[in-house]
Amino acid sequence: MALRGVLLDLEGVLYQDGRAIDGARHVVAGLRDAGLGMRFLTNTTTRPRAEVRARMQAMGFDAALDDIFSPAMTARRFLKSAGVTRIHLAAPPGLAEDFEGFTLVEDDPEAVVIGDLHSDFSWQRVNALYTMLLGGARLVALHKNRYCKRGDDLALDLGPFVAALEYAAGVEADVVGKPSPAFFAMALASLGLAAGDVVMVGDDIEADIGGAQGAGLRAVQVETGKYSAQDLRHARITPDGRTPSIAELPAFLAGLT
Repeated sequence: MALRGVLLDLEGVLYQDGRAIDGARHVVAGLRDAGLGMRFLTNTTTRPRAEVRARMQAMGFDAALDDIFSPAMTARRFLKSAGVTRIHLAAPPGLAEDFEGFTLVEDDPEAVVIGDLHSDFSWQRVNALYTMLLGGARLVALHKNRYCKRGDDLALDLGPFVAALEYAAGVEADVVGKPSPAFFAMALASLGLAAGDVVMVGDDIEADIGGAQGAGLRAVQVETGKYSAQDLRHARITPDGRTPSIAELPAFLAGLT
């Protein structure tokens, strides 16, 4: 089946710490020139989608706002379908921009929407969220990544805190970002393409690669960003291919078209 579209992760694939990865801009332009449908999928929960786009443009990437898919988009759709209007947003304040139309509250929410609070994950903050869950709020996790790259090192991401709240409150979070199948389905629908026509390119073995394969896509892992040699021995997930970086992606994709 001919390749018709590409989904690209952002941090760790196209750029790292605010700097474009060598060759990334050229590859993105080349994929567009080849007529492939393209969407950018990010699990970031620290900045709104408009800011993600502005940062991409500052690094020289051409991206329309509608080309960028974030967990907040899936969360909005999920919450609206569930009839939820009052939410507590446990995420950096700027992300409130992506939840326009919802009532943001500090007490008695219908749902707790949790993103990466980083160093603000204090005992007091997490305990307050726990109390809201005991009061009947549902837990909506923008993603559940176990670790991320902060500077030069791998570090705790949102997932361990989501797991702690699930365990303490006896609930199961609704996870809306990668690797949720709904997240990938939303991007595919926007392209008007079937999963078999599209390849996902990411650095995260579980969220990007496992998530995409679970949604029926082929998936290529780049050996940049949060890639680790331990990924070679993952018990469940084997990418359809690996490349040293985004710069070598076109050569790999040529074998799929």
